[in-house]
Amino acid sequence: MPHKINDESIDKLFKAVLTLKNVDECYDFFEDLCTMDEIQVFAKRLRAAEMIMDEHVYSDISSQTGLSTATISRVNRALKYGNDGYKMVLSRLEENKE
Repeated sequence: MPHKINDESIDKLFKAVLTLKNVDECYDFFEDLCTMDEIQVFAKRLRAAEMIMDEHVYSDISSQTGLSTATISRVNRALKYGNDGYKMVLSRLEENKE
C-alpha cells in the first residue's frame, strides 16, 4: 500500500532511524534532529495511544499526558483508521518486555 507521505528524503530519514542500535543512539540522534518539546510530544502521543487501547477516558489521558483532547482524538483516529503503526510498535514493545 503506498503511503501518503512517501518521499525520497523521508525514506532517507526513516532509513537513518533504522540504523540506530540502542536507546542512547536514539537520544543522540533525536536530540540533534528535534527539539525536546517535539520529542516529548511524540512520547506523549505514544502514551495516549497505549492508554486509549487500555480504554482510559480522554480526561484521564489529558491529565496524565498534558495533551489536548483534540490531539488525543487525532491519536484515536489513527488507532481506528490509520495504518496500525501505534498498535504495531506497542505490541512489539510488549513482546520485548517479556
